[in-house]
Amino acid sequence: MQKSLLILSFVMCSMLTNAQEIVLPLWEGTPPLQKDMGLEEKAIEEGIIRIENVQIPQIEVFLPSKQMRTGQAVVIFPGGGYHILAYDWEGRDFAKWLNTQGIVGIVVKYRLPDSKSLTDAKEVPLLDAQRAVRLARHHAEEWMIDPGKVGVMGFSAGGHLASTVSTQYAHEVARQKDAIDALSARPDFSILVYPVISFRDASAHSGSRKNLIGDNADQELIDRFSGELNVTAQTPPTFLVHAQDDSGVPIENSFLYYKALHAHQVPASLHIYPKGGHGFGFGLGKGPVDGWRNVLLDWLVDLK
Repeated sequence: MQKSLLILSFVMCSMLTNAQEIVLPLWEGTPPLQKDMGLEEKAIEEGIIRIENVQIPQIEVFLPSKQMRTGQAVVIFPGGGYHILAYDWEGRDFAKWLNTQGIVGIVVKYRLPDSKSLTDAKEVPLLDAQRAVRLARHHAEEWMIDPGKVGVMGFSAGGHLASTVSTQYAHEVARQKDAIDALSARPDFSILVYPVISFRDASAHSGSRKNLIGDNADQELIDRFSGELNVTAQTPPTFLVHAQDDSGVPIENSFLYYKALHAHQVPASLHIYPKGGHGFGFGLGKGPVDGWRNVLLDWLVDLK
């Protein structure tokens, strides 16, 4: 009996050892579109971890045990209005949960456009998002990822970034490139949770729009960052979830994106819950929205 317990303990310890956490910078040296000004990142923990003024963007990779891995990976963009990152609530916690399903979770600490060190702030979050997707494919063999099963997940403003990289994955800015840039930045699927989508007046989340493109952006820039206007037949299959009583980001954002996906015959799944508010995260204790993650798992299994 004692021998059996020792063997079981060894097996469980081996499985835990196989689960890994890796932190990698997105860029070598000073990131593109940034000046080295000696500014410091700020992290505040008040119930959740809020990160401000990111200067060294990175990915934090959570790997399930090798026996569990499905080949899927999800690159996660926490929300925070393009001003802060709700880093654990809409990042690490979801990566760890995805691990329990055999899915690699990759949390992106992306640069925020209100940092004074950026030379073209509006382009930087998308640039970091593209890089994160490419890095997942660059390490696909090492992390046991199928390079054709790399998706993105974003919450609120992070949902705006996830939708932007899903529709503008080929967008380029002038900068030095390396071998990783030869890889595709197109996600294979998108998961958008109470996402900011449109910067047009009727549906805009004014804080996200102001922080990314400013108060006086011209119509061309507003339209460029309104995801519903940039959907094509090549936009990846998308899962959307929103609460009807969301007073932070109008529910019309998800409607607009779903309508555009449907018009271009892109497979899409839209889930609306009557209550849950904004920023419900896992939805624990929030009524019907508590079960949205199970619906997501079914959708992930059904992806082709």
